[in-house]
Amino acid sequence: MRAPSLPTAAFALLYLTACDGDTRLPQYELTGETMGTTFGVKLVAPPESLSRQRLSDEIDRALEAVNAMTSTYIDDSDISRFNANPSTDWIDVSPEFCDVVSEALRISELTDGAFDITVGPLVNLWGFGPADVEPEPPAEADISAAMQRVGYQRVETRCAESAMRKDPADVYIDLSAWAKGYAVDQLAALLDANDVENYLVEVGGELRLRGKNAEQRNWAIAIEKPLPLARAPERVIRVTDVGVATSGDYRNFFEYEGQLFSHTIDSKTGWPVAHQLAAVTVIADSAAEADALATALLVLGPGEGVALAEKLDVAGYFLVRREDEIEATSTSSFDRRVTM
Repeated sequence: MRAPSLPTAAFALLYLTACDGDTRLPQYELTGETMGTTFGVKLVAPPESLSRQRLSDEIDRALEAVNAMTSTYIDDSDISRFNANPSTDWIDVSPEFCDVVSEALRISELTDGAFDITVGPLVNLWGFGPADVEPEPPAEADISAAMQRVGYQRVETRCAESAMRKDPADVYIDLSAWAKGYAVDQLAALLDANDVENYLVEVGGELRLRGKNAEQRNWAIAIEKPLPLARAPERVIRVTDVGVATSGDYRNFFEYEGQLFSHTIDSKTGWPVAHQLAAVTVIADSAAEADALATALLVLGPGEGVALAEKLDVAGYFLVRREDEIEATSTSSFDRRVTM
């Protein structure tokens, strides 16, 4: 089993001074590893009273807390203990964990299960879970058996009582399409509490932005081209006071007998998505919501995904493969929320 990375914040101090009439603001950055990926926090003109070492320690603790709640790689995490519970009775859970699951279930219902936190058995079966196995297409009988454990309606919450239950008992929840965005939101809340007015927080590519960058403009974010072996911008947008997340089929996949299989699994079919939608970027009020909605829209594909985004007034940017080209489509809400 692959071990999760614990957060280790490191200073990358950069003070940008004015030159040739430029009026850049001072900026510094903290970076590290967490949740099997990297994180970065950029702060622009933070309060002079802010202790960088104290903030670094607080960031580490916040990320450790998210890991301890949502990681299926940690045996005694909140999620692992809930998954291992052999009962269908209501059980006590932490208030934070109940709130996270309840909010994720809200997105599941909103998207009619396109985002589904119980898809874990299928993710694991296809070789994208915690076990270090050689991925290959499973047998249809195994897919059918795993499907009996899938369905967001099988999990219930009573967060006023900090209680949850599942039925059947072997339901397995997976918050991997929520946790990084949630971690971003936790760090953003930490910065807000420290009176930081201008920042960019990033965990594994999911973002939260507030205020202005060092050039005193809205933050510039590059949306990647869906290329598996390269990183190149498809479009650069400017946004602020939002969460941003992207889901795509071009980073995490395996090839078997000449066919590519994405890590994004459709909980209604039990199979990886196999349409022409390569990536979806979503702008929302929180990074966790953007993370979950981007996953749902990627599952739905270029037709249903765009239609649902417009119906729900989701700010979505879709990159669709059309023969040898990539076609970009955006919702009306997306166009309203970005500046060039």
